[in-house]
Amino acid sequence: MGATAARMQLRFDTGRTSLDLVAAAAPGPGPGPGPGPGAGSPERLVEWLRGTGLVPRGTEVPADGGWPRRFVELGAVVARLVEARLAGRTADEGDVEALNDAALAPPPPPRAVRAADGTLTRGLAAEPDCAGLLGAVARDALDLLTDPVAAGRLRRCEGDGCTLVYLDTSRGRRRRWCSSETCGNRERVARHRRRAGATATRV
Repeated sequence: MGATAARMQLRFDTGRTSLDLVAAAAPGPGPGPGPGPGAGSPERLVEWLRGTGLVPRGTEVPADGGWPRRFVELGAVVARLVEARLAGRTADEGDVEALNDAALAPPPPPRAVRAADGTLTRGLAAEPDCAGLLGAVARDALDLLTDPVAAGRLRRCEGDGCTLVYLDTSRGRRRRWCSSETCGNRERVARHRRRAGATATRV
């Protein structure tokens, strides 16, 4: 798999839906998920929405070409607020208001749906709309950033070139990477190569 293909993979490693949006909406290269829903098609966004659990699998989503832009805009707002929190800066008032405005829209109400085998699964009581889904993400970000304990667990991945921010809920708060399988594995491979190179040099 090439580097571009790897960046196009959607990942959900951050521990919060709003941070997943920041990761997915961020443009540019690096070991993060890359362009994500905002730079892609409505189909790409729907894939992300289902991956986060905001929309149950199999639910029809009437996403059009304007949806990805609105999600990328919210992702940028959340990213700036998170950066301000990590840097100990006062958040920009315009970003705070943008988050508050987005959070006003009620998310789609859930509904219990009986599956073919008789078990109950989660569905939605109404067709999901863009504002409501944005509202769900905005409320998650609002809850995160106004909770001192949760906000204090925000960490930036230590992986080389990775900019992902995640919520560290590990025991002892010792998590270093957005994902042990991606950035953590890269670090282990790089460490092994450095050791192997040093051994070869000594021989």
